[in-house]
Amino acid sequence: MPSPLIQVTGRRKSAVARVRFRPGTGTITVNRRPIEVYFPVASLRSAVAEPLRVASLGEAYDIDATLDGGGIAGQAGALRLGIARGLAELDPDLRSGLKRAGLLTRDAREKESKKYGLKKARKAPQYSKR
Repeated sequence: MPSPLIQVTGRRKSAVARVRFRPGTGTITVNRRPIEVYFPVASLRSAVAEPLRVASLGEAYDIDATLDGGGIAGQAGALRLGIARGLAELDPDLRSGLKRAGLLTRDAREKESKKYGLKKARKAPQYSKR
């Protein structure tokens, strides 16, 4: 396996994606499995491939990703950000198109922490007057 051209990181919620780009035929491998196996939902696969569609580079690079933490949607968002960052770093001319599509912005929304005396972050126990 040839050494990667570039390695970048993408994050979303509590998920972290380490993405490596190699010259190739456009295959995407996630945790040593094909993307179709790792993300069985078509909408998540299309969200992951969106930066490649915007940059029209679907067949130029083989992408190998390692995902950690979070759920399936957070991992897809982290992988999408990692792919967009990698493409922007490999070809700076693509950066403006990716930025305009909103693919280079990290979604900073995190789960709000639980408060003491409450059931969740904001859900309070039921009020009883008597």
